[in-house]
Order: sequence, then structure tokens, then C-alpha cells
Amino acid sequence: MTRQAAGAASKLMLTLGHDFTNPDLLDRALTHASATAAQGPDNERMEFLGDRVLGLVIADALLTRFPSASEGELAPRLNRLVRRQTCAAVARDLDLGRFVHMAPAEEAQGGRAKPAILGNAMEAVIAALYLDGGLVAAQTFILSAWAKQFEAVATIPRDAKTQVQEKLHTMGHSHPDYRVVSQAGSDHAPVFEVEVDAGAAGSAVGSGPSKRAAEQAAAAALLTVLESSS
Repeated sequence: MTRQAAGAASKLMLTLGHDFTNPDLLDRALTHASATAAQGPDNERMEFLGDRVLGLVIADALLTRFPSASEGELAPRLNRLVRRQTCAAVARDLDLGRFVHMAPAEEAQGGRAKPAILGNAMEAVIAALYLDGGLVAAQTFILSAWAKQFEAVATIPRDAKTQVQEKLHTMGHSHPDYRVVSQAGSDHAPVFEVEVDAGAAGSAVGSGPSKRAAEQAAAAALLTVLESSS
């Protein structure tokens, strides 16, 4: 790591509230695929892990904050708090874009402000926090960085299926079709996988402990696709 990169990493560590034992984890989390030739492995695998850590922390926090809420009331809140747009919004609040390593061509195309790049980097940084400091480090950061986002879901947001239907209507598409792709697990703890198909607008898959939850998860995934393409 160069002296300049080390200085930038130190500034970001202060923002994240965690002094990394292994700064290379943070460096990798900030490496976009366009920069891999110069920087080494990109952050896609860390993004995969960070997404799961974020989901766990947010789900646990929602259960604590809304002790009497039903699954149907918790699911849309979870979907809104973990979706790419929210991750990108938090990244913008932290000015994370200026720390991301990317190719000059990507930067010239506005890469430091792209929601997809920011959202992915945010999830990868969460993974870096988890790998370096454990769940407590990741949880401490998430609960602090997402404070404003939690306020936004104090009231129940519209469920993902309704949002998808409204989005498709504005795009001139017909209603989507939902179908159960598979069912696994025991009778007492089933896991349903549902696919939502919106024809030319796209499709997505989601899973959950009930058909309804799986449909909402699939709709949330499709909503991300629709919003990124519009």
C-alpha cells in the first residue's frame, strides 16, 4: 500500500470507527473490478459476504426496535434498509466514493457517484469490518451509519409487491407473475423459493420461510433491477 493510499485508509478508518488490524481487507473492499489489473482482487466476493452480514444485523435490529411487528410488517422494512439504493445512500453520506479504487476510464464516466459501485463498495466494507473485527465491529458501524435510514422506516413502507406493480405500471408493463420454484427444509421450518417474472422488464428470485415472504423477497430483488435500469 502506497503512503497516499495508507493516508486515505487511515481517514476512512476514522469515519468507520474501526482501526483495522489488517488494512489490506479494507483496501480490497474498496477495489472495483475495473481496477483489478493494478490493485489485485476486486471486492465482489466481499460484497457477497457483506450483504449477508448487513441483512443479519438489520433483521436483528428490527426485531428489537419493533417487538410487536409481524413478519409482514418487518419484511418491507428489511427490504428497504438492505437494498442497493440504501447502501449507496449511506455510502454517499460517508463520502465513500472518493476512496474507491477504479480505472481512470470508469472514474471519467462518473463511477464515483454510480449507485451500483457505491452500494457494492459499502457492502464490501461491511465484510471487511466483519472479517477484521468480528460481528460486533460490523454491527456497531451499521447501527450508527444506518441511523437515518431506520428513522425512515418508523412507519411501515409500502410492501415490495405493491411497489413493483406500481413501477411496472409507470413503465407500461403488465402485472408480474409469481411462481414457486422450489421448497426445501422441514415441515416446521420450510424455505420457499419464488420467481417473479415481469416479461421484458426482467425477472428475479427470492426466498423466505413462507410463500408470502418469498414473494416479497423476489419482488424486492426485481425492484432493484427495475430501479437500476430506469
